[in-house]
Amino acid sequence: MSKVKYYYDSDTLSYRKVERKKGRTVGFVLLFFTASVLMGLILLIAISNSGIDTPKERKLERENANLVLQLSILESKMDLASKVLENVQDRDNEIYRILLDANPIPDEVRKAGFGGVNRYENLKGYDNSAMIIESHQRMDQITKQLDIQSKSLDEIARLSADKEKLLAAIPAIQPVSNEDLTRMASGFGYRTDPFTKARKKHWGMDFTAPRGTPVYASGDGKVSRADATASGYGKHIRITHGYGYESLYAHLNAYNVKKGQKVKRGDLIGFVGSTGRSEAPHLHYEIFKEGERINPIHFYYGKLSPAEFDELLKQSLQENQSLD
Repeated sequence: MSKVKYYYDSDTLSYRKVERKKGRTVGFVLLFFTASVLMGLILLIAISNSGIDTPKERKLERENANLVLQLSILESKMDLASKVLENVQDRDNEIYRILLDANPIPDEVRKAGFGGVNRYENLKGYDNSAMIIESHQRMDQITKQLDIQSKSLDEIARLSADKEKLLAAIPAIQPVSNEDLTRMASGFGYRTDPFTKARKKHWGMDFTAPRGTPVYASGDGKVSRADATASGYGKHIRITHGYGYESLYAHLNAYNVKKGQKVKRGDLIGFVGSTGRSEAPHLHYEIFKEGERINPIHFYYGKLSPAEFDELLKQSLQENQSLD
């Protein structure tokens, strides 16, 4: 309840009640409202200038800070992934491909960029666009390198399988075991012909052994011949090993395989004899590479010890008389 105010009227010598005018009351109300609005605006401006954030602004700032943190963590993970990938790439080029006789993948192929239109146009225009675009670029580059490395490892796996087949196919063991061997009679090179006594090229190695001694396949392959139609060889076997290799076993007494049969290294294929142009029971053994005769002495790494190989090498180098 509002207070009643009085004033002293000197004319009537008495107190009289103060009467408010309606216009003045409305003026006071308008003045108070205007003053309140001005004070509110002044306060809002002062808060804005003082750096005090609204709840919504604080929420956006927290989300932005979290985004920056997550991008930083992603960068660290990509750094680690890049180091691991580089290690694999180095081993790929410097170890695997060298061992498998494959050409290394050049860096310009592994680290080639992306052509065409701007791939990151839709990522521009944000507060952290530069950081976001850089992260996308690195991720795309790592993804591309991983794809190239994956294809390279597929190729290495295929080459490894081929290399395993190659190692099994190469004629790598002595065709007559040392237990059955009398001696290594003659090696590869110029020797004295037992019939003409002339010095001529001997294209294989002669292993002296009793008639009927087992003869073994020196590598995996397929029997391409098992007959006596070739001049001088008598009963003989040819095995095609693949990868350009072929082995020949001559002057046999009997066969244990037939043409077209597949054999494994160490399989019994025939028996020592003295058929064809032969002076005494022995096995004449040859190796061909791409159709050219090569010295079999370089291929006995399958079962011989170093000492046995050294002794075989010494005997093969003696320029004596061959047995065929």
